[in-house]
Amino acid sequence: MILPMSYIDTAHELYKKAALSPQVSLCCVTNKARYLQELVVPGVMEEMNYGCGTTVHFGDLNPQENILYIGVGGGLEALQFAYFTRRLQAVTAVDKVPEMLAKAADNFKLAAELNNWFQPNFIKLIQGDALNLPVEDKSVDVAAQNCLFNIFEEDDLNKALSEMHRVLKPGGRLYISDPIAINPIPEHLRKDERLRAMCLSGALMYQEYVDKIVSAGFGTIEIRARRPYRILDKQCYALAKDILLESIELVAYKNPIPADGACVFIGETVIYFGTEETFDDGKGHLVQRDIPLPVCHKTAGNLRALNRNDLFITEPTYHYNGGGCC
Repeated sequence: MILPMSYIDTAHELYKKAALSPQVSLCCVTNKARYLQELVVPGVMEEMNYGCGTTVHFGDLNPQENILYIGVGGGLEALQFAYFTRRLQAVTAVDKVPEMLAKAADNFKLAAELNNWFQPNFIKLIQGDALNLPVEDKSVDVAAQNCLFNIFEEDDLNKALSEMHRVLKPGGRLYISDPIAINPIPEHLRKDERLRAMCLSGALMYQEYVDKIVSAGFGTIEIRARRPYRILDKQCYALAKDILLESIELVAYKNPIPADGACVFIGETVIYFGTEETFDDGKGHLVQRDIPLPVCHKTAGNLRALNRNDLFITEPTYHYNGGGCC
């Protein structure tokens, strides 16, 4: 995993050990890889699935894309991306920890023995830093990271997001899975380098996290999933009350931010049931009668403010499946 310099010693040692011997308590390592026809995942990759959620959204990917994966871990998600591309070095995986890169290389050799469609050179392994990616400007279609950015402190997080934005082509996509916190994490935990490296104490709250991504220049964000991850319990962590951590999966698009703010889709839908065939809000959104239309949070708020009795706008689900107003 690629690490911020301020925690290099603690985090490097943690992930060096995780490369040499799988750590069953690290992240969501017990999560099973989702099934793909003709993809056999080596058992050691399952054991080293150090992440929370997934960055591999099957319906989005196509064979012509170039993909950058930050923090290779045991190689599971890089292998899943390669399943869709199946081209020489179409997937580039960057990691700071030499031991993790070496283990991933071994795992890709195992994967080649189990999958006749796969070649280890489908994935290019590079040692490098998320804060200074060894990748050219505007050179990749998809960039992804799983359970890494939550380790960073504010300045490092801003830099990492800026680097992702830099290397993406216009219209490119950033896939993220990270823990977020329901309540603010106290400073005594945020300063604990080992807990931060374990993805337990660096999590931001939802709105802070999304705002950081928008500030990096991403004009459209889709929240694909949001689900329970861990509990920081008051007994173990000297807290006034328990803190729930959730994992969030999102896709951020490198497109211009509209003048009235980014479009953030969080699973809201509008249904028009008036007397006309369509409803036009005067801002470019045409809603057909009795046809549910997914809308971004900004548009949902504008529609609610109209106080019409022929519009029904659902509450956020934080699970968005595509389509919609923008």
